[in-house]
Amino acid sequence: MSTRIAFLKGHGTENDFVIVPDPENTIDLPPAAVAALCDRRAGIGGDGLLHVVRSAAHPEAKDMAAEAEWFMDYRNGDGSVAEMCGNGVRVFARYLQRAGHAAEGDLAVATRGGVKTVHIAKTASTSGSAAGDVTVGMGKALLPEGDVTVSVGERSWPARNVNMGNPHAVAFVDDLAHAGDLHSPPPFSPASAYPDGVNVEFVVDRGPRHVALRVHERGAGETRSCGTGACAVAVAAARRDGADPAVTGAPATYTVDVPGGTLVITERADGEIEMTGPAVIVAEGEIDADWLENAVR
Repeated sequence: MSTRIAFLKGHGTENDFVIVPDPENTIDLPPAAVAALCDRRAGIGGDGLLHVVRSAAHPEAKDMAAEAEWFMDYRNGDGSVAEMCGNGVRVFARYLQRAGHAAEGDLAVATRGGVKTVHIAKTASTSGSAAGDVTVGMGKALLPEGDVTVSVGERSWPARNVNMGNPHAVAFVDDLAHAGDLHSPPPFSPASAYPDGVNVEFVVDRGPRHVALRVHERGAGETRSCGTGACAVAVAAARRDGADPAVTGAPATYTVDVPGGTLVITERADGEIEMTGPAVIVAEGEIDADWLENAVR
């Protein structure tokens, strides 16, 4: 392991990440090392880690190298491997821009969930980022049939089942406080709807095509932002409001407030969903290699 390991820290709507640039895939990052780096007290701290590798240098991404030069080798904060992270892709693209590997405009990023299309805007917006917002193609939503109910304490609500590559239950409520503390997974029924657990979004209206959410992410509790959750909420809100772009031919755009900021979600007529929001690099430095080696022993 190199004695000098560069890192950066970034976030997208306060979904935060440790970024480790490693173009030639020479840095060993076992799960224990990732967990140590993401530890908020003993490490750098982050919801996950973005390992930045050239696609041609990574065995899982070689087949995508012709489409995308860079591979987002994404890890969850506990060190486990994940297919995709919508907020993470935006921060990944911002890093590539900062490092001179990408410019404003269109960009392809390889992920375990396939090649994702990214657009880096040329001008800053009102979202609070110092640079232009980043838009990521998130794929299509699936809407499994069947009634679902979620509960908190004595209250229960019908929920819309939306799958964005991961499962979501979207419940519209009168007050976000009704979601409780969200430390524990909100009960749902029937159990057969989500055999592997579910991300639960509680949603209130803020205005025309403008909603706000709180989310319990399975395995993590309440988080400051969830990109796939925001997409699921926008789709559920559109269907509730009678909007289906596949039927009308007109895109449906919703502003979605998350605890960590604001995302704009557009569902196109072809079913593809685009998520737009800020991506911010806040710091850079070096990881002490001796500390990291000791941390994984």
